[in-house]
Amino acid sequence: MKKIDSEHLGYHILLAAAITIVALIVIVVCLRVFTRHGKEFKMPSYIGQNAEELTQRGRQEGFIFVVSEHRYEDGAVPGTVLKQDPSAGEKVKRGRKVYLTIAADEPPTIKMPELREIPFSQAKIMLEAQGLVLDRTIEKTSPYENLVLEVLYKGHSIASGTEIKMGEKITLVIGKDIQALPDSADVETSDEQ
Repeated sequence: MKKIDSEHLGYHILLAAAITIVALIVIVVCLRVFTRHGKEFKMPSYIGQNAEELTQRGRQEGFIFVVSEHRYEDGAVPGTVLKQDPSAGEKVKRGRKVYLTIAADEPPTIKMPELREIPFSQAKIMLEAQGLVLDRTIEKTSPYENLVLEVLYKGHSIASGTEIKMGEKITLVIGKDIQALPDSADVETSDEQ
């Protein structure tokens, strides 16, 4: 067996250290190139723009547009962007996926919740949670104070579970103490109670 002298050993250690340093520099440079380090842009706002046009010109913009949700908003132009993620102004890199929430053509249908025989305050919260609008209330003589007696849609009674479009107006008939009401049996009031 040959003995390795100290001169050759020192040379090999220096050579290994130099190769390691060069390899690390190459790795760092490659990482900067592939991750586009330092090449961040402010995300533009796409709110109100046509989503179909955005997805078609995605490559020109430098982003990949993905429609993640359709949501109905009263007054919004169907097919336009309502929300984006990442938000406008955030620092992002080109080639990033941008998730879009798009305005739907019409409101979704929901099932009418069961509102009869529950307190008026709870019924109002349930209506709002379903995206329905309390149009007005009608007070009717009843021994059950502030209890929902009937639910009306376009002047007619509506059963729970009936499919109805979100945003529709609902009228609630609520019970009032017989002694607290005026001589007429039923009194209409607006939602501004």
